[in-house]
Amino acid sequence: NEGYVGVYFRGGALLSDVTSRTYSSDTMSVTVLLLTCGNNLAGFNWKMPFVTSCYHVQVTVQTDHVDNIPCGTSGGVLISFDKVEVVNRLRTKDVYDTIKNYTVHYDKTWIFDKIHHEINQFCSKHTLQEVYIDLFDTLDESLAKALQRDCNEWAPGIEIIAVRVTKPKIPESIRYNYADMELQKTKLLIAHETQRVIEKEAETDKKRATIEAEKVSAVSKINMLKEIAEKESIQKIHALEDIMHVDREKVEIYIAWADAEYYKSTREADANAARLTEAFLEYTRILRYPLYDLFHIYVMET
Repeated sequence: NEGYVGVYFRGGALLSDVTSRTYSSDTMSVTVLLLTCGNNLAGFNWKMPFVTSCYHVQVTVQTDHVDNIPCGTSGGVLISFDKVEVVNRLRTKDVYDTIKNYTVHYDKTWIFDKIHHEINQFCSKHTLQEVYIDLFDTLDESLAKALQRDCNEWAPGIEIIAVRVTKPKIPESIRYNYADMELQKTKLLIAHETQRVIEKEAETDKKRATIEAEKVSAVSKINMLKEIAEKESIQKIHALEDIMHVDREKVEIYIAWADAEYYKSTREADANAARLTEAFLEYTRILRYPLYDLFHIYVMET
C-alpha cells in the first residue's frame, strides 16, 4: 500500500530488510523491492510459510485517536476526556530501530499509553477550574511538547505534529454550576457593556454641552471684543476731537497773543515816533557821554 513499508520477522526475529513501494504519477511505473530470503538480490523469492511473516507499517502522516481517558484533579474531582487526537508520523529511515525497540505496536507505548500518563499528570497537578477553564487552551500544546520530548530521547523516529483535545466531561452538577457561572458572566458582561454605553452617551452629551458652552462663550467673547473695539474707536475719536479742540484753542490764543504783540509793537512805535523830537534826541545824545565829558563840554561852551 502507498505510504506503508514492510517489515519482516523470521521465526519471530526481526529482519533488517525493509521493503518499500513507490509510484510515479508521470510514468505509472512500479518499483518493488521485496524481501530476499538468504540473499541480497532483488526479485521474487520463496519464503517458508509460518516462518517468515510481514507487517505493514505506515510512514505517512497518521492520526491516532485516544478515547475515554479518565483522570482526577488535584481537588479530587473525577473527569474524563472523550477523545484526544495525535497527529504523528514515523520516519522511514527509523522504522527498523523503532520496531526493533518497541515492536510494530510502538504507537501504543509512545502515543496511547503516553497520552493517558500525561493527561493524568496534568489533571493531578491542577484544579478543576484550571483544567476545565484556565489552562485548557494550553493543554494540546503541552501534550505535544511532552510527547515529542520523550520521543526525541527514546524513539527519535516518531514525529509528533499536533495534538487536539476535546473538552473534558465533568459531573453534571458541577457542569450546571459552570453553565450558571457563564450565564452570570454573560449578564455581568452585558451589564458592563450597558453601563459603558450609558457612560459613553453621558460623555458624549457632556462633550456636546461643553462644545455648545464653548461656542456660546466664543460668540460672547467675539461680541465683547467687538464692543470693546467700538468703544476704543469712539474713545480715540473723542481723544482726536479733544486734541483738535485744544489745538484750535491754542491757535486762537496764539492769534490773540500775536494781535496783542502787534498792537503793543504798534503802540510802542507810535510812542517812539512821538518822542523823536530834537530835544529828546539831544537828551539821549547827552546821556551817552560820561559826566567828565559833559563837564568839559559845559566849560568850553561857557
